[in-house]
Amino acid sequence: MIAAHSALQRPADAKLLAIRAGGAIEHGPRSRWVELLQRGDLVVANDAMTLPASLAGVHVPSGRAIEVRLAQRRSLDPHDVHRFLAVVFGEGDHRTRTEDRAAPPELRAGDRLDLGPLKAVVREVRHPRLVGIELEGDAGAIWAGLASHGKPIQYAYLREDLALWDVWTPFAAIPAAFEPPSAGFAIDWRAIAQVRAAGAAFATITHAAGISSTGDPALDAMFPLDEPYRIPQRTADLVERTRRSGGRVIAVGTTVVRALEAAANEGDGLHAGSGIATQRIGAGTRLRVVDAILSGTHEPGTSHYELLQAFADARTLREADRTLDAYGYRTHEFGDSVFVERRAATPRQ
Repeated sequence: MIAAHSALQRPADAKLLAIRAGGAIEHGPRSRWVELLQRGDLVVANDAMTLPASLAGVHVPSGRAIEVRLAQRRSLDPHDVHRFLAVVFGEGDHRTRTEDRAAPPELRAGDRLDLGPLKAVVREVRHPRLVGIELEGDAGAIWAGLASHGKPIQYAYLREDLALWDVWTPFAAIPAAFEPPSAGFAIDWRAIAQVRAAGAAFATITHAAGISSTGDPALDAMFPLDEPYRIPQRTADLVERTRRSGGRVIAVGTTVVRALEAAANEGDGLHAGSGIATQRIGAGTRLRVVDAILSGTHEPGTSHYELLQAFADARTLREADRTLDAYGYRTHEFGDSVFVERRAATPRQ
């Protein structure tokens, strides 16, 4: 696979690799993903709007330049925007690979950070690059500071600077994600109309998608972090109706899988409302809700790739990887897509 260098959400040549329930692998244009749906299916996407979560600033005790990437908050409440977990880099910006970024100055509880119009205090240190911070001021001032000073988190493989609208899906609604729930880039309003024309339904959840990579193996091993989500009552009702009628639940992205499986974790049925997704989904996970996933292409060893192992076995994924390489699929958030049906040998609980 090769990195997607341009911030085009739906390029005309976007590709789709489909892994069917029996292990067969198909290849074609991404625009045909709707043709893989069956009457009675339900497509569920993440409507989280991506925050301008990259904040340039200064570590006050040392006077050194830093970049703070907000990575987690424990709530979707718009008034609860004071405490975050954040990844901190030293001098430089996204044009340098995260693996090569300078380390931040030594961070200690009580350190003050100047982040443009925002002021923050380090409350805890979990890793030399991962800290809990508290932003000062009321919620309105914090939102205003993020809007005026923050930028989208991005990586060195992208050629141009990202604008905020580059990282919003067409149906983005609630400012909650730290990096885009980019599987949703494959969908626009025409595709939603095609879903409905195919006899399937479309619904959304909100999940605070977190940071995908820091370039530090020890820190990346902590991801995904615990992330808040919200399941609307309409979506919960549609999921239950789909399951009763024998239709399939299709998750658009790994964040949707995490949210739906977390919401069903406490017992029978899917529970509407808010919660925290704490689980890591992988080869040993028995999926309770989701039957298939539309996702970006992911490299082995990442948490996103591990999640795909809940749908397809290791041999099938290795064969899919060879196909992705052979056809020059693009990876990362503006890359191509995969559609993976849950393997036939894995019954729903």
